[in-house]
Amino acid sequence: MQDEKAFVLELIHPKTQNEAFRKLLQLYQKPLYNHIRGMVLNHDDADDVLQNTFVKVFANLKNFKGDSKLFSWMYRIATNEAITFMQQRAKKQGISNEEVQQKELNKLESDVFFDGDEIQLKLQKAIATLPEKQQLVFKMRYFEEIKYEEMSEILTTSVGALKASYHIAVKKLKNIYIQIKPFSTIFV
Repeated sequence: MQDEKAFVLELIHPKTQNEAFRKLLQLYQKPLYNHIRGMVLNHDDADDVLQNTFVKVFANLKNFKGDSKLFSWMYRIATNEAITFMQQRAKKQGISNEEVQQKELNKLESDVFFDGDEIQLKLQKAIATLPEKQQLVFKMRYFEEIKYEEMSEILTTSVGALKASYHIAVKKLKNIYIQIKPFSTIFV
């Protein structure tokens, strides 16, 4: 991408704003959708959270200070939006976040937008057994291949703590699926 500071200025300036925001959508819509979808699991919910994320990004661009990369800032907004969405859903239904996640996992098998196989579904169910922070770190590192340094900016957590969370998550997932031969090669 071009110079990030110049791009942010284009996003803020009224004359260049629309075209720059279109470019921003082109660059980040898919990775942000995948990130959000990994958290909320449902396609329609992910679309709603993604829309809310871009609304917040647009509304708060003038407050972006450039202390982190634009990518990291947007991922932080997307992460917070997804967490808030899941918490609100749990509160509305009078159940825990874990129960909401379990309900969404149960629906995943019949979701026409889920293109994974049986092993992917089992992996999602295993990931759901992890604490929330380990789930998030595992998904960001394993599925999205986000570097620890970028993840550190997004989650405002040290690289060392993120590495530890990821390795603990992998160990737990290996223990769950040690019997499934094709699956055990995933974590090599």
